[in-house]
Amino acid sequence: MRSMEQSLKSIQGLSGQKSVSYADLCMLPHVHLPLGFKTPKFEKYDGHGDPIAHLKRYCNQLRGTGRKEELLMAYFGESLVGIASEWYMDQDISYWHIWDDLARDFIRQFQYNIDISPDRNSLTNLKKKSSESFREYAVKWHEQTSRVKPPMDEIEMVTVFLQAQEADYFQNMMSAMRKLFAEAIKIGEMVENGFENGSNSKPIHYHSYLPSHSGWVWRSSKGKEKRKKYPWQCRVQENTVPPNPFSQKGPRSTITPTKT
Repeated sequence: MRSMEQSLKSIQGLSGQKSVSYADLCMLPHVHLPLGFKTPKFEKYDGHGDPIAHLKRYCNQLRGTGRKEELLMAYFGESLVGIASEWYMDQDISYWHIWDDLARDFIRQFQYNIDISPDRNSLTNLKKKSSESFREYAVKWHEQTSRVKPPMDEIEMVTVFLQAQEADYFQNMMSAMRKLFAEAIKIGEMVENGFENGSNSKPIHYHSYLPSHSGWVWRSSKGKEKRKKYPWQCRVQENTVPPNPFSQKGPRSTITPTKT
């Protein structure tokens, strides 16, 4: 018995824990489970991602507790792993009088995940790596859009996606404008296959047009000019590349503006 006590004291000295009793080890020892309560299988939060979204998921999973805040507080640690769990275990719960106190501290600790979440500008800078296929890149890019606030609709998503493309892909993907994102992926894969087979060494023409605010027009692959009614129009020469609608440098010299 004495050797066991000495072993416990040595453990206490190494960990800095004052006691190994249940009352000291358990963060909320006074909380008792309702009769018949079954602990749900919580979705884990590891310190990455939106902390507010995790709080919403956690509260939804504990709807059966009858809004008892002591249960919400007692089981919150079960929904955490990694650095989030370490943070929770290091807290002085004497400052948490109600659930709102815990929730506010949790959000404050992991707020940086919201602050650094992707926006439209960062998505345009997310480029395809040489080691990944176009589909892998597009799926990864699309996953990031779910974190953008306010959310983007399908047309804006494709527009921003085209902005993110390198010049060779951009010039050959204009037919994806105003289409669904899934179609943009298919077009990108066709362009990728063309580059791999050496068939896309020169820019190609598509039946396409730029966003209405740009006012630029060009000929389609069949040589038929498509244009909008603007005060100015551009007559595009054969075998020229349509201007990038997102470029700040304006049209290329191969495009001759003329008054209508």
